[in-house]
Amino acid sequence: MKITIDIDDNLLQDAMKLTGERKKGPAVVKAASEFVKRELAKKFGHLLREGEFGDYPLTNAEIEALDR
Repeated sequence: MKITIDIDDNLLQDAMKLTGERKKGPAVVKAASEFVKRELAKKFGHLLREGEFGDYPLTNAEIEALDR
C-alpha cells in the first residue's frame, strides 16, 4: 500500500543509517517492521510473566536445567 507521510528529515536519515537501507521507503518499512516485532515480543513476554500460558508442562527451573 502506498501512503504519503511527513517524517522529520533527521529522523528519516537516522532510520536509513540504522536499517542500512539507502532508500527512504525500504528504511521506513524496515523500521516499522522492527518496531512491530519488538512490541509483539514485549507483549508476549508480559503474557508469559503473567502466567497466561499455564498449560506449559515445565517450570522455569526445569527449563534452565535443560539449558545446561
